[in-house]
Formats: sequence, C-alpha cells, structure tokens
Amino acid sequence: MSHQTPERRVLLLAHTGRSEVREVARACVTALNQHGIAVRLLADEAADLGLEDADGLVETTLPDLPGEGCELVLVIGGDGSILRAAELTHETCTPLLGINLGHVGFLAEAEPDDLDSTIASIVARNYTAEDRLTLGVQVLVGKEVLFSTFALNEASVEKAARERMLEVVVEVDGRPLSRWGCDGVVCATPTGSTAYNFSAGGPVVWPEVEALLMVPLSAHALFARPMVVAPTSVLAVEVLANTEGFGVLWCDGRRTVDLPPGARIEVRRGDRPVRLVRLHQAPFTDRLVAKFGLPVEGWRGAAERRRREGGEDA
Repeated sequence: MSHQTPERRVLLLAHTGRSEVREVARACVTALNQHGIAVRLLADEAADLGLEDADGLVETTLPDLPGEGCELVLVIGGDGSILRAAELTHETCTPLLGINLGHVGFLAEAEPDDLDSTIASIVARNYTAEDRLTLGVQVLVGKEVLFSTFALNEASVEKAARERMLEVVVEVDGRPLSRWGCDGVVCATPTGSTAYNFSAGGPVVWPEVEALLMVPLSAHALFARPMVVAPTSVLAVEVLANTEGFGVLWCDGRRTVDLPPGARIEVRRGDRPVRLVRLHQAPFTDRLVAKFGLPVEGWRGAAERRRREGGEDA
C-alpha cells in the first residue's frame, strides 16, 4: 500500500512542545494510516514526533499552502493552535477539526477521550463544516497600505506603552462616531466574541449571527459601549497624529504591526471564511454552559413544564 498514491489526505498540526500532544498526535497518525488515509505533517513537527523518516502514508511539507489537497486539518492543542492552523490554511479554506488539549478550547470540537469516535467520524466523513465569518484588516498611513491580513477572532488596536493612553477616533461606515482616550479597541467576529471580546466586556454573539463587534478597552469617555454592527459595515480606528509613541495592532494574538501616529486601521468582513468542522449538532448554548461551567441547576425547561401542566406529579 505504501507504493500507491492515497486517495485521501489529512493535514495534522500539533503543539508538539507538550508531551501529551505528541502522544495524541502519534495515535492519530497511526489510526488514520490504518484506514488508508495519508497524514501530512509540517517538516519540523514530523521531526518532533519522530516521523521525519516515515514513508508511505506519512508525508512532510513546508508551511507553504500545507492544506492544499487535504480534506481537513486535524489540530491537536488549544485554541491558539487552531488560530495558527487558520493562518496556515487560510488560502485553501481547508476545514479545521480541533482536538482540545488546551484550557477552555472553545474552538475545538473534540476531547482526547473521544479520539476513537473522532477518527471514526473522519474515516466515515461523518461531519459538517461551518463557515465562520472573518475580518479583513488593513493598516494605512496616508494612502499607503502598511499591513494587510485577516482575523478569525479579533483585531485589537492597543497602546504600546503601559504608562500612556492611546488617543483614537473611531468610525463606522465612513462617519465619525467618537473620540476615545483608551487602552485600545477590539474589533471582533461572533466566533471571537468568547475570546478577547468577552474579557473586555463585549457581548457574546451566537455564531449563526453575522455581525461585526467593536469594544473599547478602558475608554475615558461618556459614550464607550460595546457595539454590534452589520456584517456589511466598515469599522475604522484612527490613531490621532498627536499621540505620543506608537500603538500596536494584534490579529488573533498572532500577527502584529506597530501603528505610528496618524495610522488608520480599517476592519471589514473578510474575503474568505474559516471553516470549522462540527461532529455534533449540539446547541451553542450547551457549548457555553460546558466551556464556562455555567450554573444551570433548577432549570426545568419546556418539556418539564408541559409535563407538570398535564397534571402529572413533579
């Protein structure tokens, strides 16, 4: 079989600095190979896993369109690993399936205890892929585009120096909205509403909702509330020219660029979505409860109310 070209291929990305991740990754490679599915690995991760000299159904690649020709990406790690996978496969829109070995793991679909059933779902193609809205982000200085990228969770404009506030004017759809002295501004997607946006006091937005979010960070202003705008809107943050020092733009906590005074950051809906694999059709409410450990004791629900109203004993 090792001399045949496999018809199916999965890209595996792993946070190989952790021993438990390496163990799960090797188990996934073995299980997928047993079903005739080839596994592609980044060359440095293959070396970390001791698979750099493997042949047949294991192949290595450099990080240049690694998702091309793969039916999905199996990501082993936490949400940071999934954001890295989104960055590596953004051009090919390859669906991402996360096995959570992080903390909250909000983007991940499976836990290590579910490994056998997860592999079975991949083999049987028993999964769906959800398109998640992304952000298209540009930094302009004058008419020059200084930086251009995307974000799955958020693009945050932040002060670079702890002792100084950032002076910005924010704009929605070409019209100025307010001027803030602040620690920064977070522009987020519904997917990112449970990440930095959540910590900043922004709203939790269900992933089926298409919208863009803007949340000020510690703004000294009368009007400084989280805002939810249409997915067709364009958000802009202008760093005032009289600002002392630089600001910083972070996208998904991974890609960053310094913002000089006078820089303009434009955020709109991205050209390409990120596709997240779903193995279960559990409601997003259940995911919130499970991931954040929310108290729901005492809930009876509609079915219980109907039973009680029917005259049965509680």
